[in-house]
Amino acid sequence: MEFKEGLTFDDVLLVPKYSDITSRSQTNLSTKLSRNISINIPFVSANMDTVTESAMAVAMARAGGIGIIHRFLTIKEQANEVLKVKRSGSVMIENPYAIHLDKTVQDAINYAEEKEISGLLVIDSNSKLVGIVTDRDLLFETDTHLIKDVMTKDVVTAKPGVSLDEAKKI
Repeated sequence: MEFKEGLTFDDVLLVPKYSDITSRSQTNLSTKLSRNISINIPFVSANMDTVTESAMAVAMARAGGIGIIHRFLTIKEQANEVLKVKRSGSVMIENPYAIHLDKTVQDAINYAEEKEISGLLVIDSNSKLVGIVTDRDLLFETDTHLIKDVMTKDVVTAKPGVSLDEAKKI
C-alpha cells in the first residue's frame, strides 16, 4: 500500500511574500480525499454531531469541500441526511415533493418543514402538475387557506430528457 503525505493545520506556516500569481483562478487547490473521490478545496468538516449534518455538508459541497455526516444517527437518519445533501445539488430532482391543491397552508408548512425544503409542487387528484407553492407564498397567508388559492399557477415545464442548455432557454 502506498502512503501519500498529508498535512494538518499545525504542519503549515504561511509566510506572506511576493507572488507571481495575479489571479486566484491560476491556483489549484484540488486534492484526493480517497482513491475515487476528489475535492476542489482541501477542507473536510468534522464528522461530529455538533458540526456536520446536512446543512454543513451542503455548504461544504457548494464551496468545493466535503462534509462527513456524523455517526450518532440511526442508519435511516444518516441516509435521510445524505438524501438532503444530494437533493440540494440536483439540477433536476427525479421525485420532487408534492402536495395536493386541496390541502391547507398549514399542511404545506408542516410538510415543507418535515422535508426541510422551501417549495412544493402542487398536484390535482390525477397527480397532474397544476402549480407550485414556496415558503414566500405561505408567509402571510392564513393557515386554513387552501393551497389552490395561494399557489403560483403559471409553471414553466419541459419534457423529460431536456438538456440543461435547452432548459435555460425556456
